[in-house]
Amino acid sequence: MNTKVHVKKGDTVYVLTGKDEGKKGKVLGVNPSEGTVLVQGVNMVTKHTRPRSRTQQGGILHQESPVNSSKVMLVCPKCGNPSKYKREILEDGNKARVCKRCKETIDLIKEGKADAQA
Repeated sequence: MNTKVHVKKGDTVYVLTGKDEGKKGKVLGVNPSEGTVLVQGVNMVTKHTRPRSRTQQGGILHQESPVNSSKVMLVCPKCGNPSKYKREILEDGNKARVCKRCKETIDLIKEGKADAQA
């Protein structure tokens, strides 16, 4: 199953459903083949580890677990609200993500062909 994930590593997202509903966090990693994202401080699980050598210490770790990408929404860095976005081609040929709420550019997706030839 090759699904498209609508957020990138480093984006801030808002959790829509689940036990962590309403939390905001930074995306630490994206797995497009699974359709999941790893969000900082969201979906925390307890992992028990054994020491693998004499010098390593075992114990209980608290770490993030992946969340389905459909359960998170991008937070616009300009207006600070969770919002949808659209992809737009700018005048200079660059592709950008644009917030549908405040109409501001979030970031550039890729450089245009005009810049590559120059």
